Amino acid sequence: MPDIQIARATAADVPVILELIRGLAEYEKLSHLVAATEDQLRNTLFGPHPAAEVLLARSGANREQSECVGFALFFSNYSTFLAKPGIYLEDLFVKPHARGHGIGLALLKELAGIAVERGCGRVEWSVLDWNEPSIGFYKKLGAVPLDEWTIFRLTGEALETLGRR
Repeated sequence: MPDIQIARATAADVPVILELIRGLAEYEKLSHLVAATEDQLRNTLFGPHPAAEVLLARSGANREQSECVGFALFFSNYSTFLAKPGIYLEDLFVKPHARGHGIGLALLKELAGIAVERGCGRVEWSVLDWNEPSIGFYKKLGAVPLDEWTIFRLTGEALETLGRR
């Protein structure tokens, strides 16, 4: 892959962001869970109160002639123990034909640079336990799995019930 550029996404990138989200969902065998629309992404990522940020990896000589081959979607969190902000990497995805060319590493390096600039104490993410290629890649970078933690999720009716006031 020649000429990889990592850049922050803009509202004009919403269609490609949704395409990449769908590609990630297909890879994770979770396509049936994708409910996101372009309008929702435009509002939640680029509206008055952005909930997350997106880095895009493009391959090609310039933006007009490039292909978007990967993305990282992340948001701020906070460590009370460190008394420092952190970054949670929600999604990292590189299109299958573009893997093995350092694109995932380039996205993670850019994200780590953002974390350092912002004075963050850590960058965290989750990975599906069957995804051995990704687990191996992350371990090579020095990331460590937190086996003693269990992720909980509250969604749908359970969230609505608990959130009633």
